[in-house]
Amino acid sequence: MSEANPSVGNTSAAPTTLGGATLAEVARPRRSLWSDAWRRFRRHRMAVAGAVVFLLLAIGVIAGPVVWHGDPRKIDFARSLQPPSRVHPMGTDDLGRDVLARVMLGGRVSLSVGMAAMLIATTLGTLIGAVAGFLGGSVDSILMRITDLFLALPVVPLLLLLIFLFRDSLRRTFGAETGIFILIVTVIGALNWMTVARLVRSSFLSLKQKEFVEAAHALGVGELTIMFRHILPNTLGPIIVAATLGVGAAIITESVLSFLGLGFPPDTPTWGRLLYEGQNFLDFAPWMVLWPGFLIFLTVLSINYIGDGLRDALDPRSRL
Repeated sequence: MSEANPSVGNTSAAPTTLGGATLAEVARPRRSLWSDAWRRFRRHRMAVAGAVVFLLLAIGVIAGPVVWHGDPRKIDFARSLQPPSRVHPMGTDDLGRDVLARVMLGGRVSLSVGMAAMLIATTLGTLIGAVAGFLGGSVDSILMRITDLFLALPVVPLLLLLIFLFRDSLRRTFGAETGIFILIVTVIGALNWMTVARLVRSSFLSLKQKEFVEAAHALGVGELTIMFRHILPNTLGPIIVAATLGVGAAIITESVLSFLGLGFPPDTPTWGRLLYEGQNFLDFAPWMVLWPGFLIFLTVLSINYIGDGLRDALDPRSRL
């Protein structure tokens, strides 16, 4: 009688393979790009800490007035320049106004400026970079020369000039606070799109040579569909990182404008204007400058760490 083959009927002797991978590995569900990015982002401790700090700051300035009912515009000369206490946890200013209430109101304005200006800059930069990188040739050359021109402009002096020229007309049209908000957000956004445009252009120049783009062309897919449906989603990593960092830059720019006295009107406190108002009282009322300055520092630092974590998380080369 012939000897039985030991491999017959013994399925556990060696794992079944398919293309060099075991069936268990093939059957295992693959993680999506966003789940991988979230997993890598959580490993970046400083980015997670920055996200927690920024979330707490946003909740504090938005929901803070529900807990703290101080009036940011109420003047009380009898309580002027009082140091931090239980009644006024951040002290009072030279007119007796509660600094905590003014910091929370100013935070809403400053964060709104940062987010809105970032949205304008990111949208404009993405469109210009996508068109330049996808079309190439003379269109790319013209758009990049325009980008170089904007990069060469002195941003702060130009901001001051534009605000000085147009703020009165916008105040008459939309009101003092709304008009200045529209002007500052538009000008900051219109002068900070260049970095996003260059990042998107470089990504498009690389991605449009890939096989999936050639396959889309072969199937007769339209140019706009290829640009915005197939290539643009693959550039979201650099765009999100640049947008995140742009929020901090916009907050800093608004603070500089308010500190120079060309930002929002005096009855609209922003963190920059609070610094401007407290500079003359720094020797004997440092809390007027300490709190808004510390919050600007904390906000920009946390946003920078978030951007650093997003850069690592969304890098396709780090995906395992």
